[in-house]
Amino acid sequence: MSADIMPPRRVSPALVMGLGTLVLGASGYAFVAVAGHSLPAAEAAAVASFYLLANIVGPGTLTAVEQHASHATSRALARGERAGGALRRVVREALVLSAVVVGALALVSPVLVERSLKGSWSLFAAVVVGVVTSTAVYLARGVLGGMRRFTGYAATLAGEGAARLVGAVAVAVAGVAGAGLFGMTFALGTVVGVLAGLVWLRARPVAVAGGGPVAVAGPERVDSLALLVMAGLLVQAVANVAPIVVTARLPGDAALALAFSSAFILVRVPLFVFSPVQALLLPGLTEAATRGDLGAVRSVLRRITVAVLVVGVVGAVGSALAGPWAVRVFFGAEAELSSWLLGALGVGTILLMTAQAVQPALIALGARKAITVSWVAGTVVLLAVVALPGSPIVVATVAQVVGPMVVVAGMVVALARHLSVVGAGVTRST
Repeated sequence: MSADIMPPRRVSPALVMGLGTLVLGASGYAFVAVAGHSLPAAEAAAVASFYLLANIVGPGTLTAVEQHASHATSRALARGERAGGALRRVVREALVLSAVVVGALALVSPVLVERSLKGSWSLFAAVVVGVVTSTAVYLARGVLGGMRRFTGYAATLAGEGAARLVGAVAVAVAGVAGAGLFGMTFALGTVVGVLAGLVWLRARPVAVAGGGPVAVAGPERVDSLALLVMAGLLVQAVANVAPIVVTARLPGDAALALAFSSAFILVRVPLFVFSPVQALLLPGLTEAATRGDLGAVRSVLRRITVAVLVVGVVGAVGSALAGPWAVRVFFGAEAELSSWLLGALGVGTILLMTAQAVQPALIALGARKAITVSWVAGTVVLLAVVALPGSPIVVATVAQVVGPMVVVAGMVVALARHLSVVGAGVTRST
């Protein structure tokens, strides 16, 4: 076969998504570092707070927009329909959500600006701009994911990250560095991610041929996006509350609090590597659930469970064996933490990864209320445990295992129930 008619070699979607995630994540750390070296201490601290706030607003609320758009797109294509009608509804709901988030930020703006942003209203303006641009990029990613154009999805990640980093470096080199200007380069960098996504969205989607009876019928519920938003906020609480509580309960031992926070960041590395999994899984699971192909749903879940165990167990064992050394050497922590503690935190990471893997299946099956209920239950249990008397480090570590365990248990029970219900519906229809 001649070279000019050789079929193009396909790159693994997981690889391109991983590379895009790596660029975006690395650019965030570099952005904070550039600001820290270019600004006075007070302004640098304000930019760091802005960065954390922007990431809470993004993953905490607007990831729901991506999941909603991805499900609507892949569901329509699986039915052989145009996705335009469903997407117009998603866009309207996303705009409402964006307005609500901006309104909530405006209500708390006096306290937020004074305490977290060190009096910088220009940084607050960057937060608001970031909400608008992030809404657009999460919509683009949702549609790209639903169409399985993962190279385009990865391009939005890499474009956003690269633009943020280039903008920050340009501001620093030009000698016009200021907290507000740094914040605005971060917020507007997302526009490059949107533009990269639009390039890949220009081609018309190809409908997926139906392979069986449609098991999930009827329009999307209006409250479905609200349920995903609530779940997203609770994900952030369950995943990140422990070091905040430890710091608050150890006012006289900053070294130990810092060591725990550093260990917490370290054991979350596998979760970061695994983060593209929902975008990769949701379209295929939605298509299979829409066609009533529960065998395909179970097959995907089995494979992803194996991946979770491989990545998670390696991470947990590595945290237990090398974690204390890494916390001391790389993070400069002065307090010593035990190997079992880091290993236990690694188990908590495995459970969070499992929740990441199961959640797309529940979205595909229309079980969004079960997702939210599971995260609510896990959050309540986690907060109850961290409030117990005893060593703050031990209590927080136990909470980071028990809370995610409750989440996973609730999701697995709901998944089994919904699989049986959908299976029964498919049997009756045939």
